[in-house]
Amino acid sequence: MTRKLFVLNGPNLNMLGVREPELYGTASLDDVRADCERVAGEVGFELFFAQSNAEHELVQWVHDAFRQQATVVINPAGFSFGSVPLLDALHMLSTPVVEVHITNIHARDALHRDSIISTVARTVIAGAGVYGYELAIRAADRLTT
Repeated sequence: MTRKLFVLNGPNLNMLGVREPELYGTASLDDVRADCERVAGEVGFELFFAQSNAEHELVQWVHDAFRQQATVVINPAGFSFGSVPLLDALHMLSTPVVEVHITNIHARDALHRDSIISTVARTVIAGAGVYGYELAIRAADRLTT
């Protein structure tokens, strides 16, 4: 049986590489996707990779992950701090959820410090830059084997 992995990205991550490069680095979301495809292939995941600025699309993808019994790696970005609909959707999953953040949100300002999504995540990776996605996929692999 093929193991499925959804890597989901929240708002403004489509602007990686050009938005605040001093904070988020110069890698683009296409670079992140390529890294995720490589690592997912190495560990035997079938990958679905997506980004949206719309909360309802992320919720729908979590529903799809639920139906497909997929593991989820999610960078909820700005939805980390107040998206109850996304949180509720993630609560449905019986598969592992790994939360990833490019920056160390715990060292940021008060608004960007406490992710409600972390309450459903088995693992949280923050502050490793875009390399955090590789770490998240490898953690997801360990959590599902």
